[in-house]
Amino acid sequence: MFVFLIAFAFLPLQLPALAETNVAQNQQIPQAQRPSANKMLLRISAIPDQNPEKLNRLYGLLSDELQEKLGVEVKYIPVIDYSAAVTGFRNGDLDLVWFGGLTGVQARLQTPGAKVLAQRDVDAAFHSIFIGNANSFQGIKPIRGFNDLQQFKGKRFTFGSESSTSGRLMPQYFLSKGGVQISDFAGGAPGFSGSHDATIALVQSGAYDAGAVNEQVWQSNLKKGTVDRTKVLALWRTPPYPDYHWIAQGNLDKRFGVGFTKKLQKALIALRPSDQKQQQILELFGARQFVVAPASQYGEIESVGRKLGKIR
Repeated sequence: MFVFLIAFAFLPLQLPALAETNVAQNQQIPQAQRPSANKMLLRISAIPDQNPEKLNRLYGLLSDELQEKLGVEVKYIPVIDYSAAVTGFRNGDLDLVWFGGLTGVQARLQTPGAKVLAQRDVDAAFHSIFIGNANSFQGIKPIRGFNDLQQFKGKRFTFGSESSTSGRLMPQYFLSKGGVQISDFAGGAPGFSGSHDATIALVQSGAYDAGAVNEQVWQSNLKKGTVDRTKVLALWRTPPYPDYHWIAQGNLDKRFGVGFTKKLQKALIALRPSDQKQQQILELFGARQFVVAPASQYGEIESVGRKLGKIR
């Protein structure tokens, strides 16, 4: 099953439809990975917002670090899409999950007692980048405000995952502030690539004229040299908004012992670039450190989610 998920993630164009079918058929994590199999197993997961090789490396390193600091077995359990992360958390199959702003709000609303533990230092003021295919946007007027977003009308536009905060929710919200509805795109609807990496690849190839991506993933791809700046352009940086955060189940102290949740939070916040292994983890997260995250700041995300029908 694990190999299948990795291979499957390389099919961004087919992912949304097939993922929906898979989730509908199997909403739960395998029984062997449930608490009854091993009550001292801490199961961590994350929304699959980037390619699986990077995620496996990142959460493998983090699992080892947490296992050492907490004295319990820690296992990374990949999920097929954003909704599967929310479902797995709601069903109690996942103990600690790295959610985006929207999925984090969804997970907490559906899981009584869930706790926000931490966010990266960059997450209180996050940004998306609107990108465009160079051939499709020759002579584009600089985007300096919401009204300039009118230039995306009639374009083939792709978001990332349907439940992505930085790749869909907030970009759609900002477009609406500029008078652009998703029905204004070519074909009367946007595409959904499934991940930020896939969005960049699709716009660069010309399969779509434009898209919206996580700023950090964009910067990371620029640094790695996987973006051809003669083919794809950064068109606009959005205003800031709160995004990613760690959310833990409310029953961890009962399962692992009194004070475990606080110990887990401290282990995340204590990660420092001065330690070689911890530096690798933070670099893969695109952060200098993790900080305490007040749940109240995600009220803005909940409000936008309700306006756009992603939270009911």
